[in-house]
Amino acid sequence: MAETVFAKILRGEIPCHHVYEDEHTFAFLDVNPLSRGHILVIPREPAATLDQLSADSAAALGRVLPRIARAMMIATGATAYNVLQNNGAAAHQAVFHVHFHIIPIDGDDGLGIEWHAKKLEDGEALAKAIAAAL
Repeated sequence: MAETVFAKILRGEIPCHHVYEDEHTFAFLDVNPLSRGHILVIPREPAATLDQLSADSAAALGRVLPRIARAMMIATGATAYNVLQNNGAAAHQAVFHVHFHIIPIDGDDGLGIEWHAKKLEDGEALAKAIAAAL
């Protein structure tokens, strides 16, 4: 995996506003937040995308995301938030180290989403193909 700004943050080479850490995860405030309290939660494991992440690191992230979201809501007074995770350049990933955004919604601040839903086609065959790949 390429050297990333998150690897430098984990090594202490770049300062951050740290909010949480354990042996598998690290969380800090985004320096370019969409809203007050926007947090990034990363694994210590250097994986570029979620599908490359080990089961242990993925489980650790799953355990801490709700805890960090609750703390963000208490600290900011937010009543809603988005959790966003992008994989690959085409999916708008800018830093190629797995990371989750916890983005509080505050009025017009936060994540804006435009959802272009389509009709599910060939659902049965697709579900079987995905299940077979598991």
